[in-house]
Amino acid sequence: MKTTKKALSLLLILALALAAFAGCAKSAQPATQTPATDTPAEAPAAEAPAKSGGSFTVGVIQFGSHPSLDNCYEGVRQALEASGNVTIDLQNGNFDSATCDTIAKNMVAKNYDMLIGIATPAAVSAYAAAANTDIPVVFCAVSDPVAAGLVDSMEAPGGNCTGTSDVLDFAAQLGLITTLQPEAKSIGILYTTSEANSVSQLNQIKAIAPQFGMEIVEQGVQTAADIPQAAAALAAKVDCINNFTDNNVVNNLGILLEQANAAGIPVYGSEEEQVINGCLASVGIDYVALGNVTGEMALSILEGSDAATMAVRQIMDATPIVNTDVLAAFGIELPEAYANAALVTTGQE
Repeated sequence: MKTTKKALSLLLILALALAAFAGCAKSAQPATQTPATDTPAEAPAAEAPAKSGGSFTVGVIQFGSHPSLDNCYEGVRQALEASGNVTIDLQNGNFDSATCDTIAKNMVAKNYDMLIGIATPAAVSAYAAAANTDIPVVFCAVSDPVAAGLVDSMEAPGGNCTGTSDVLDFAAQLGLITTLQPEAKSIGILYTTSEANSVSQLNQIKAIAPQFGMEIVEQGVQTAADIPQAAAALAAKVDCINNFTDNNVVNNLGILLEQANAAGIPVYGSEEEQVINGCLASVGIDYVALGNVTGEMALSILEGSDAATMAVRQIMDATPIVNTDVLAAFGIELPEAYANAALVTTGQE
């Protein structure tokens, strides 16, 4: 009897186990699926990265620090910061092209959204570093971007690079010089032979000087170390000296002025800061305004405009500026023709 009950208990346990196994097997079967339709479900559309309204990092390479280029950067900074979505990384090349090359390569390696080069050597470095990338380059204060190899033409740059040019009005400048010094016959030009801007400007002023009865006497230098001797030699054989936007010479303007003053002749500048720093006069552009235009062009490109089709822009409004202290030192009275010139004094902020 006990054996029979024990057998029945075992059979009952076995039956329960089999029922449980069957239930587990049934639950393991895949759930019934809705039959697929002929039209596949559409994946969510990927959003294209939109430049507008995004944030950008812009690397600015300034060839060196002197008032003209500092004013360019100030204009660029004002324009970019007004947008509210641009971070600026300003790097100074200290008037050394190799340093500018290194800075530009580092900025490209960090995949900055844009490079801006202030002055020709900095712009050339930026252009070379970004050549095989999609990083646009915008230049500021490049007198002859075609000669520098930055654009195909002023109207149609052609590559991923455009910007602003500080072409000088040499007819207006020569008119100013001949009015202030009607007896002058020769103008000295001190320039750096490796600066494409200066070579271009020299050719321009030489082409129109005969129209004003003036002779251009040129003196080339290679480095800052050449300037004292070259400036002294030049000042000894001309009636005055006209300065370009030559970065090497502008950075050593005090030496040029010292040699010219020793020879008793004035130096004419190419913009307001040079006049404030001791040049007699100039017909020059506003470099802050030039920087502003550069910054506005940069913002337009960041928002999607094509640099290749964006014409190089120039500031055409040139203003006569006269340093009254230097005018008095040379015993020159301000002619009536320049009664409305902007007047500054040496050392004025």
